[in-house]
Order: sequence, then C-alpha cells, then structure tokens
Amino acid sequence: MRTLSLSILLGLALVACQQTTQSNTTAGSTSTVKTTTTTDTVMAVDTAKTERAKEDLKQAGEEAKTDLRKAAVATGTALEKAGKKLQEKANEKKH
Repeated sequence: MRTLSLSILLGLALVACQQTTQSNTTAGSTSTVKTTTTTDTVMAVDTAKTERAKEDLKQAGEEAKTDLRKAAVATGTALEKAGKKLQEKANEKKH
C-alpha cells in the first residue's frame, strides 16, 4: 500500500507548469504601433517520469493482487479450521 501511495504522489508531482509568452505588434493607419504581450501558463508533463510512475503503479497493483490472494487463502484456512472445531463440538454433544 505504501508503494501505491508513493506512486500517486509521484504522479502528481510530475505535472509542472510552463509559461509561454507571445507578443503581437500591429500598426494602425495613424502611424501608431500597438504591442500586446500575453503570458499563458500551460501544463507540461515529463513523459519519462510519467512512464516510471505508470510502471510503479502497475507493480503496486500486482503486489496488491498477490497480497489479497494470500489473505484469501489465510482466511479460507481459518474458516476451515473453525468449521472443523464446530463439527467436533457438535459431534461431542451428540454422544
């Protein structure tokens, strides 16, 4: 589970802001020049880090599946043992 949480945090940290600036200059009919500068902030993604985070998430998912299977087996074994004890107690009461 820790791997999954770290991977999610890493994925969020991968997204960075990048600023782009664009200037437009126009000349009017009365010999006036107007310059407009626009600065926009756009999202930039580091694809190499994104790919690593994707692999980390995939690995964490596989580990989670394995852990769940182990837990299911352990639970099944415990239930089986409890069932046998209940049967033994039921048989003792009959005799």
